[in-house]
Amino acid sequence: MTRIACLARRVIVAAATLLAVTTAAPTATARPATDPAAPRDFVALRTVDRTILQEMRYFTPHNFVGRRIDGYRQPLCVLTRPAAEALHRAQTKLLRQGYTLKVYDCYRPQRAVDHFVRWAKDLGDQAMKDEFYPRVDKTRLFADGYIAEKSGHSRGSTVDLTIVKLPVKHAGPYVPNRPLVPCYAPQDERSPDNSVDMGTAFDCFDTLSHTLDPRVRGEQRANRLLLKNTLEALGFVNLAEEWWHFTYKPEPYPDTYFDFPVSAKSLAHGR
Repeated sequence: MTRIACLARRVIVAAATLLAVTTAAPTATARPATDPAAPRDFVALRTVDRTILQEMRYFTPHNFVGRRIDGYRQPLCVLTRPAAEALHRAQTKLLRQGYTLKVYDCYRPQRAVDHFVRWAKDLGDQAMKDEFYPRVDKTRLFADGYIAEKSGHSRGSTVDLTIVKLPVKHAGPYVPNRPLVPCYAPQDERSPDNSVDMGTAFDCFDTLSHTLDPRVRGEQRANRLLLKNTLEALGFVNLAEEWWHFTYKPEPYPDTYFDFPVSAKSLAHGR
């Protein structure tokens, strides 16, 4: 077995462990009688690359809202096939350098975006402020561009992701109700995450999250550039305000915002 094959096998085991953690104790949610289905060229990322880690944050309470987001019925990364295949090519490159990709969010249904909008308008709900937006007044979330009524994620070719160094270390489970630490604090003080140090955590509503912010230097900047350069060489475009946010171009659905739930069932309809 080659070195790359051995590394890939280890990452698959780590991915399975992470999936087991994030699928624990799902909460019941109301479901409509029928839901829209995904187009045929949407796929589960794991069917294209089993080695990419998946930590689907919006299926869990560890996000800026503080609870599971509408439309996330399984901790599953769903993407258009071209975007998934491009991620596979990026993963192949990174495995050779001793790293693996880890996705936080992929396709995002419109109902999830609507959930974000309702939350942003509820100024009384600031339960996660001290971690995710400590220096931003919640009244500024729309004006400053942190929340919008439409998201490129709903078109299916946008992904939020990071890099994890091999061998993959278990970060430990997220513990709700623990004291919140700012998302820009030193990495060893933040909520556990086994990614390399990017200078801020994922979904940090702060200008330090801007990919090329000059205050982010040294190893943190090098890590951001490794992710950016690897993905951009394969057709992805980075959102300058978020080091973790990339869109594969050309998008198969540049003007369509889908609302099928994140689930294997959505992908199985009509197949």
